[in-house]
Amino acid sequence: MAPETRDIMSKPAVVLLSGGLDSATTVAIARADGFDVHALSINYGQRHRFELDAAIRVAQASAVKSHRIISVDLAAIGGSALTDTIAVPLDRTNEAIRHGVPITYVPARNTILLALALGYAEVLSAADLFIGVNAIDYSGYPDCRPEFIDAFTRLANLATKAGTEGTISFQIHAPLIEWSKADIIRRGIELGVDYSQTHSCYAPDQQGTACGHCDACLLRLKGFAEAGLQDPLKYQTTAP
Repeated sequence: MAPETRDIMSKPAVVLLSGGLDSATTVAIARADGFDVHALSINYGQRHRFELDAAIRVAQASAVKSHRIISVDLAAIGGSALTDTIAVPLDRTNEAIRHGVPITYVPARNTILLALALGYAEVLSAADLFIGVNAIDYSGYPDCRPEFIDAFTRLANLATKAGTEGTISFQIHAPLIEWSKADIIRRGIELGVDYSQTHSCYAPDQQGTACGHCDACLLRLKGFAEAGLQDPLKYQTTAP
């Protein structure tokens, strides 16, 4: 039986946009799939707030339908090198990055971000939410796995007025979840993503220049190398 098709032209979708490589690619994929993108960025108290500037640049370059930045103070909870006065790990091996949950994990971050996106989607009467999580080239975060996306999809349809009344059946799209970083970059290039406008680093300097040594930088550089491309970002030092 042929898969069911539906017309999604001019259909709204909420896309979480951090300003990083993955979320910029996710915005491009949503637009290529015919959605009107309502980008949502979250100032959650992250120390690497240059990514919010990048989110603005990406939204403008991507001609999204709208872009909102809202705040929630996860720094008040702490417990992460991204929100607390904890050193960001540097120069970890690929093996170390692929095993265990690192200190850069922000407790409940994607649960909270998707909850905010869900509320916004319900207001917009948008059935579709996009998030750029990845379970292949990533730092072991439990809220980047397919099991999490499936569970949150069930929650979205149980915990909302629109879901319980049956007026909307929410769907969480995670198009990058099984892609390598190189695959993500290649697809983004095909869709015209300007990766020089993005920001991935967890430990930038005061000017926002990427360190080249944190997990996010190492995974990004590895992805560009495996894609046979040069990362357009400037780095503080020559990365390993």
